Amino acid sequence: MIDLNLLRADPAAIKENCRRRGADDVDVDGIVVMDAEWRSLLTDVQELRARRNMLSKACKHDPDARDAVRSLKQEIADKEQCVSDLKRRLDDALAWMPNLLGDDVPDGHGDEDNVELRRCGDVLELEHALDHQAIGEHLGIIDTQRGAKVAQSGFYYWKGAGAQLASAMFFWTQQQLTQMGFTLFITPCAAKEETLFGTGYLPFFADQTYQLSGQDLALIGTSEQTLVGYHGGETLSHDALPLKYAAYSPCFRTEAGSYGKETRGIFRVHQFHKVEQIIFCDPDESDEHHRFCLDVEERLLQQLGIPYRVVNVCIGDLGAPGFKKYDVEAHFPGFGGYREVCSNTNLIDFQARRLGIRFSSADGRKGFVHTISATAVTDRVVCAILENGQQSDGSVVVPEVLRALTGFDRITPQDS
Repeated sequence: MIDLNLLRADPAAIKENCRRRGADDVDVDGIVVMDAEWRSLLTDVQELRARRNMLSKACKHDPDARDAVRSLKQEIADKEQCVSDLKRRLDDALAWMPNLLGDDVPDGHGDEDNVELRRCGDVLELEHALDHQAIGEHLGIIDTQRGAKVAQSGFYYWKGAGAQLASAMFFWTQQQLTQMGFTLFITPCAAKEETLFGTGYLPFFADQTYQLSGQDLALIGTSEQTLVGYHGGETLSHDALPLKYAAYSPCFRTEAGSYGKETRGIFRVHQFHKVEQIIFCDPDESDEHHRFCLDVEERLLQQLGIPYRVVNVCIGDLGAPGFKKYDVEAHFPGFGGYREVCSNTNLIDFQARRLGIRFSSADGRKGFVHTISATAVTDRVVCAILENGQQSDGSVVVPEVLRALTGFDRITPQDS
């Protein structure tokens, strides 16, 4: 949710922001008219209440005053209903208004237009590199066929040494984040509609959500939803900021609209696992914390020995709630290019306004916090480990930092 004062002060700028973001269905002019009408009705109601209160004092001695008060009560009730109806229409329209854009967000229509900022690490040169699916089948550590049998296509098993490797990476990542000052959570795997709306997943990504039948609950697509929702409706002490939270969770997405995209293997699936970073911070410091989360992502991949590149995400690839976003793309030798494994978004006050998360300081400063949502690792990083650790003899070398947790330094067919 954007600040309504910005809309009132400069509707042309908001209209241009919507145009750049492709939000053609947002009727900015209509919203401005509704907002003005709503505020006018509110003023009318306040004036009628004041008049009713004044007349109420005379009711004991003046029958005409009693009649006037009765008439005013009905008029106020009618106007209050109009205020409520108009506010609901206004909120419905505002719900589709995208966030503002950072000054350096590049123009573009899709991920092909993202701007590369840097590359790190040496790309594996292997004459016949396999992709993670072929590696997983050869080693017996990924089973998509039985995943489809017990669930449907898009579900899968990590098995044997593969499950050990994935578990080790997720646990190691959580250890790393706690050492960097993050508080670790295990969150619910379901959230209410108001939480999904507050975090910006509704209405923008409704088609990605697994709704639980007959309940005001949906499976989470990311623990961002439950971690940001954790402080919904609260006022945080400015002295406590920044709050740095992390959680490991399963994540569920329908992947609607993925037809035609590269779907081989377990790169684009209905259930995956993720360690998420969330920061609540002072509005003046969100850019700093946005870059901090990016640094965390890069440090993790560097320690895992995975070559990657960082891109500044263009408008067409930036979700409506995002103000600015970096993607980190690992190099996948079997795929023959870079693919996204981590995303990192500065949402400024968009989520905080929708969820009512404020801050206050001892010196009287108040406002809405800014939120940062950033991936630490997902199963895609395990896939990158497999592709970058593959050897000519068919085995996979385990990153050194994970060996104490896996109990082995490479995976061979007999380990599965």
